[in-house]
Amino acid sequence: MCRYPESGKAKTRLIPALGPCGAAEMHKILAERTVATVRQSGLPFTLWGTGGGEEQFTQWLGDLTFKDQPDGDLGERLLAAAEAYPVIFLGTDIPDLNSDHLKQAANALADGEAVIGPAADGGYWLLGLPQPADDLFSGIDWGTETVYATTRSKMDALGIEPVILEELHDLDRPEDLERWPDLRP
Repeated sequence: MCRYPESGKAKTRLIPALGPCGAAEMHKILAERTVATVRQSGLPFTLWGTGGGEEQFTQWLGDLTFKDQPDGDLGERLLAAAEAYPVIFLGTDIPDLNSDHLKQAANALADGEAVIGPAADGGYWLLGLPQPADDLFSGIDWGTETVYATTRSKMDALGIEPVILEELHDLDRPEDLERWPDLRP
């Protein structure tokens, strides 16, 4: 899932620290790093984009499989993106993501296990499902510190015991910038 890096519309929570253009540039840097990491992993992927069309995304990020994100909240968009299983959902704002993380997730799925990567802010940076679990995407207060806990509770209720990857930090808020000073645009 990725937004086209348009000033004033990308990484908006970073605007107070970086301004609209700087926040969009930060998103651009993070998305490029994520796509490079996914390519390095060797796993096939589809980029579900918003804020731009396929031509804009391929001019920016190179040749890739592209789909337009549908309307709706994040849960509705994730559910729509789950066209085939197994599936790994991954955001584009995890600076410490590496190809080994993705390979661990793919290995769990190959063993028929769900997998989740908790984020330090209470969300998750990766969710992998070997089969449909539509209930995981509704009733979530997206963008809050309760996303991971709520998702895990839903997994427990469905009898899903996921492989848990290491906790990583995402870059969403001005205070997050201190972790990666070398990434500042």
